[in-house]
Amino acid sequence: MTLRKDIWRIGAVRTSPNELLRSGLQGREIAWLADTAPLSFLADPFGLWRNGRLYVFAEAYNYRDRHGTIDVLMFDAELRLLERRSVLKEPWHLSYPFIVEADGETYMLPEAFKSGGLTLYRAAEFPYRWEPVKKITLDQVPIDATPVFHNGLWWLFYTPATTREAKVSALHVAFAKHLTGPWMPHPQNPVRFDASSSRPGGTPFVRDGALVIPMQDCRRTYGGAIRPLTITTLTPREFAAAAGDVITAPGADGFHTVSAAGDVTLIDVKRFHLSAATLALDVRHVLRKAFR
Repeated sequence: MTLRKDIWRIGAVRTSPNELLRSGLQGREIAWLADTAPLSFLADPFGLWRNGRLYVFAEAYNYRDRHGTIDVLMFDAELRLLERRSVLKEPWHLSYPFIVEADGETYMLPEAFKSGGLTLYRAAEFPYRWEPVKKITLDQVPIDATPVFHNGLWWLFYTPATTREAKVSALHVAFAKHLTGPWMPHPQNPVRFDASSSRPGGTPFVRDGALVIPMQDCRRTYGGAIRPLTITTLTPREFAAAAGDVITAPGADGFHTVSAAGDVTLIDVKRFHLSAATLALDVRHVLRKAFR
């Protein structure tokens, strides 16, 4: 049982991920989404603009049922919330709903390792209805799979759902000619093993010609901070990278997403929550498992 619970909160900053990861969050104006119901949260925000509206897709989680689903939140140009609706539920936990546009379509690639794999969804009716279009096969069941098109190929960055340590430390890479695959695992996998900068945490971007990926620093706690990882060599045979400075969220207990949405960067931060209610939930969960 973990009596202390992570409660995440989503915010938006009027800057680019590049600038945010250069200078940090200190002193920045952040438009925060209002707190959710007790012992629930929204996390892992990814978004895009359509017709003057910002659509943010996020993990919606409640500790009472311990099952993540995907919600969409629609904002106006002043970042005022207009609507929130659930858009994707599966029998397994969902999180990290990475949004990518390719070949005239809008896709979502949510984290779903408890399903035993990775599924690519297409927006059949944006933003409310999503349909599975491809099961992606890799060398390992991936966590927080992060795609990007760079130098003529699609690249996918992820950690494997094997051991607790590997989930936050072992960076794997795959590549393909098309987003739908087939995907080829990099021959050097894991290309990196470092809990400070290997688990993806947002949208990649290019800085001075090099690909930069926001990575989670999980040394102190899961999702404790963000570090930019600059990929200095990336080919189907070779990989090399260097991690930048740690970026923390002032006054928070964690910070693990930096994703681009036009002129806005979406973030999430966490605080630790401990109360009698968290203890009661954990006792109930243990008893429910014992009597199944």
